Amino acid sequence: MKNYHKKLCILALQCFSAVAFAEQIQINSLAYDKQQGRLSFAVTASPKHRVFVMENPSRLVIDIKDASLTGALRQPPSTHPLFAKLRLATQNAAGLRLVMDLKKPVSPEKFTLMSNNSDEHRLVVGLTSKTTPVGPIKNASLQTAKKANTTKPPELKAVANKGRDIIIAIDAGHGGNDPGAHGPRGTEEKIVTFAIAQKLAALVNAQPGMRAVMIRKDDYYVGLRDRMQIARAAKADLFISIHADAFNDTSVRGASVFTLSTKGASSEAIRWLEKSENAAELVGGVNLSDKEDMLASVLLDLSQSATLSASQQVADSVLKHFDGISQLHRDSVQKAGFIVLKSPDIPSILVETAFISNPLEEQNLLSTRYQTQMAKAIFKGVYHYFKESAPVDSRMAAL
Repeated sequence: MKNYHKKLCILALQCFSAVAFAEQIQINSLAYDKQQGRLSFAVTASPKHRVFVMENPSRLVIDIKDASLTGALRQPPSTHPLFAKLRLATQNAAGLRLVMDLKKPVSPEKFTLMSNNSDEHRLVVGLTSKTTPVGPIKNASLQTAKKANTTKPPELKAVANKGRDIIIAIDAGHGGNDPGAHGPRGTEEKIVTFAIAQKLAALVNAQPGMRAVMIRKDDYYVGLRDRMQIARAAKADLFISIHADAFNDTSVRGASVFTLSTKGASSEAIRWLEKSENAAELVGGVNLSDKEDMLASVLLDLSQSATLSASQQVADSVLKHFDGISQLHRDSVQKAGFIVLKSPDIPSILVETAFISNPLEEQNLLSTRYQTQMAKAIFKGVYHYFKESAPVDSRMAAL
């Protein structure tokens, strides 16, 4: 785990307030101060709260105990250099959890994480840059220096282009002694899924700023949870599992895209928190093993929420690109508890490319042309998502 993750977690634990109160606090409004990353909440009393930062994606998390909103809080202006979008992650009897999506990663070396509720009618939370001047600059020489600094986009872009590749883990379903479903002509699911996966990997590898990792590289079996672990070891940004559906009614046909169900996410969260070997791993860049139970649960919940949201966006994008390639079995993204979708910090989708039990679709799945079309549709959906939501430290973010 990177050192700055440890430092940010320590800061999170230090940001608890110790003020007691008798009734639920109301959050009335939110103002964005001139200082680069500062939020000012209008409150009816000083609240107990905690703040911390998470990565992948970068976000500022604010938990406010025994509090509720009186109305919707305003969003940051689109021109804000750090804040992208505010969202309400949780609101219940225990209080609020607000998440501010950030436009760039933050670290203790460059930002100071702070909170202050010394004024009982105001809660101030923010990430203050240690290098960027804040507030009005009155000195003419400083103004000149500031203007000079705005002339460096080419240099900054050159640095950004040295960023990392976006890693796509591609999982060809089944394999080895697990052939998967069979078609009427005896076609095995493991064969066609591997063919499509190879074609998808070739498309990914041909795209500058992206790199494919094949979960299985030949005809052998990989355990379901081992597939997740291979993706995590590769530090994958996305996990795609390729399958071919089957049903006893041979007239059923069409492609589908799945993401993890809420029930599946909840059961996996319990498993991660109960299993020490899971808790010791990084989730959203944070090691859970040295955290108190409540904080570990909060961190895992936040990581899962962000992952499920990203999974849904990728799945929607892929499904849209199936138009004209394949008939859809369902015209919306489906939810299921498939084990391979359960990584709490890697967005994951499962694509049922066709019904191998349908004679026409079995023929399609054996066709190099259809395999290529399906691979291209999946790739276009994935590329479109990352073009809009590329990790800030990636090469694609600068393209």
